[in-house]
Order: sequence, then structure tokens, then C-alpha cells
Amino acid sequence: MSKKQIRLCCNKNRVFSDYVVEEEKEEEESGLLEMGLERRGRRKVGLSDCLLLHGLNDDVTLTCLAWASRSDYASLSCLNTRFNSLMKSGYLYDLRKQLGVVEHWVYMVCDPRGWEAFDPRRNKWMRLPKIPCDECFNHADKESLAVGSELLVFGRELLDFAIWKFSLICQKWVKCEGMNRPRCLFGSGSLGSVAIIAGGSDRNGNILKSAELYDSKTGKWEMLPNMHSPRRLCSGFFMDGKFYVIGGMTSPTESLTCGEEYDLKSRKWRKIEGMFPNVSRAAQAPPLVAVVDNQLYAVEYSTNMVKKYNKEKNSWDVLGRLPVRADSSNGWGLAFKACGKELLVVGGQRGPEGEAIVLNSWSPNSGVRNGTLDWKVIGTKEHVGVFVYNCAVMGC
Repeated sequence: MSKKQIRLCCNKNRVFSDYVVEEEKEEEESGLLEMGLERRGRRKVGLSDCLLLHGLNDDVTLTCLAWASRSDYASLSCLNTRFNSLMKSGYLYDLRKQLGVVEHWVYMVCDPRGWEAFDPRRNKWMRLPKIPCDECFNHADKESLAVGSELLVFGRELLDFAIWKFSLICQKWVKCEGMNRPRCLFGSGSLGSVAIIAGGSDRNGNILKSAELYDSKTGKWEMLPNMHSPRRLCSGFFMDGKFYVIGGMTSPTESLTCGEEYDLKSRKWRKIEGMFPNVSRAAQAPPLVAVVDNQLYAVEYSTNMVKKYNKEKNSWDVLGRLPVRADSSNGWGLAFKACGKELLVVGGQRGPEGEAIVLNSWSPNSGVRNGTLDWKVIGTKEHVGVFVYNCAVMGC
């Protein structure tokens, strides 16, 4: 296929075509161009010279598959060996990124049966494979984080801290390389293919001020400069391309109201006094925070209210009430996450038909009406209790 033919593809395919042409230029510069565009595209995803779909150009086929719901990928991989190789290569996820195709799925665990994934678009629940960990890790407290196309679960095995990761591409759990300074009760956040872990407690109970960066492309951890203050039971997030840590305890009796901002370019921390004035206590959960469109939102446990951070004034404005209660359990058992352009609250409710986990979403773009947030139920999981142990949102 010539360059001219490629550029005559449909509008959706044009993004992919430009992506392939750009790769060709890079290979020409390095003297590695050995095959035509069509053949090289199949070689990159482990395909033979046969077409994926008879009578349809592979470029168009790949674009159509990239726009398909990723909940169908498991079924597509069963069609034949060529589709199976394509799904396991991870190429479609790179192509989705180029096309700007993103689906946000919710991953959670709320009963001993293990992790489940929820597709809000199709209102579909899917059970993940069981983590092949020891019983100590299975029953210990855990923390979770979605980064790139991986779900990381942090916990403790019999002898030390451990990290297991679920690969969306391989559809299986593997042991992740450990941190340079293993820890728990840390603050964390992710941006694209990288995540930052900050603070927490080590295996001896020491409160840390160190931080580490995880790159999901390499699976490696890198030490970052220390924060100004040690803290645990804190929360982390990315906003405006920078990483922040707020809340937490710097000792068993002393809480922190300051926040810290890490600039990935200058590799320096900046202390922000009074960024999170809510006093943390040892019995409380870490701050429930979420960032949508680079705007920070948080939950005030005692009042069950949602607040929005004012960057210019370094203050918080009350927006409206949560759809579920957070005060009865000091913030534990409740998830407050960003899900694309919306805020997501995942919590338990008891009703005439029994207990259930309910997923509520609210779009900040819809505004606040008379102090009320228009929460919408997007999913329900029945007969699993009312406590959310871990929750993460992955967009890819």
C-alpha cells in the first residue's frame, strides 16, 4: 500500500495512517526500513501475511478493532491464532491511544471472592482471575493503583511486603518488582504510564518521607527526592501535570494540614501550608480525593459533603452532599474516584432486598443546583456486603 493510498482512508483511519507513516520516517532515518507498510504492520503484532479479515485491508480492520469495546477483546482473541496474537501484543492499546479512544473501567474488591471489573458503558461485570498469592497476602489489608494498562495491588505476604499486578494485555496476575523502600499506608497517583508513591510506613512502622516513581512500560521503580515531611495515611494525585500529597499523620498523634507538590521537570518538592485543613486522626481513612479536568475534589467525612479546592485562594468550597454516608465508618469502605469527566462514589447500601454496592456518578460540568448534586446510579452489585476494600479506575 502506498502512502497516497493510506492517506485516502476514512477519517478514523487517518490518525492510524499518520501514526504508521511517522514510524516509517523514523525507520528511514535509522536505515531500518526493510518492508512495506502493510507487511511491517503485521510483523509488529506477530501476524502472518494473511489478512485479519478476508476482503478488508488490515489498516481498516485494526482501526475498527481499536474502536470496538475492550470488553469484547477476550472473545475476539478466541477467533483464531492471528486475533489471539494481536490481542496479546498490546498493539491495539497503543493504537487506541493514538486515536484518542478511552474506556474507563472500575476495578474493585468487596468480598473474599476477589477482584471484579465493571464496564459502565455496557453495565457489565467481569471477574478477574484469582491472585496466585499466599494466604497472608490474601487476607491482609491492601492498597491498589491503576497505571497504564496495569492494576497494581500492594499488600503483605508472610515474610515481607509484596506487589501483584494484573496486566490488561496478558489478562493474568504476575509478581511486580518490589519498591526500593517497601511500604504501606502511602499516598499514590498515576498519570499515563507512570505512578508516584509517597510517604507511608515501612515494615518496622517508621513513617517515611521518601517517594518513588513506577514506570509501567519498564516495570521498574526509581527513587525520587524526599518530601519535606514524613507522613502516612495520606493521599496522592496528579493535577496540572504535577504530583501532590495531602493529609496524613507525621506521628501517631500529630496530623498534617500542609500539602506538598512535586514538579517532575525540576524534581523538587514545594510545601503548601494549609492545603488540607481537615485534621486527620489515626482511626480515619486517608483523605478521599479525586481530580477531574485538573480540578481537585474531596469528601469531608463528618458532614458527608463534597468540596472543591480553590487553587488561587488555597481554600475549599462546599458543593453538595454525597449519595451515601461516609461519617459512620470514618471514610473506610467507601471509594471516591475520578472516572473520565465524572466523579464516582462507590459505597454500600442496605435496602428491602438486602445489601448491595452502588456506583454513583456526577459530572461537575452539570453544575450544582440549590446545593444539590445530581448523582446518577450507573451500576449495582448485589449480595456482596456494603464495604469496598479496594477500588481503582483504569482508562485505556
